[in-house]
Amino acid sequence: MLIPIIGLLIGVLLGFILPISIPVQYSSYMSVAILAALDSVFGGIRSSIEKTFDIQIFMSGFFGNAILAAILTYIGDQLGVPIYYAAIFAFGVRLFQNFAIIRRHIFSSHKNQ
Repeated sequence: MLIPIIGLLIGVLLGFILPISIPVQYSSYMSVAILAALDSVFGGIRSSIEKTFDIQIFMSGFFGNAILAAILTYIGDQLGVPIYYAAIFAFGVRLFQNFAIIRRHIFSSHKNQ
């Protein structure tokens, strides 16, 4: 459970420390990639709680989802169709589902103590 949380904290700290600005024309790409990465982090936390965490699956999902989401956004831009809405919906739903499962596990473990 610690690896995804540590990775998320390191990423947030680096985001505050490093002076990086994203041009406006890339904001849709970055927003979808960040949402995909957050989905992977919450999925990693969930799998860690369920004792099924695998670093290879986590890393491939983390980078694969972010890259695939950015590619879909690019293709949608080229076609003039906002395909990235599908990625936002899919990753958003999974993010909230994973968060709900994590929340239930935390509350049920505290309730049983």
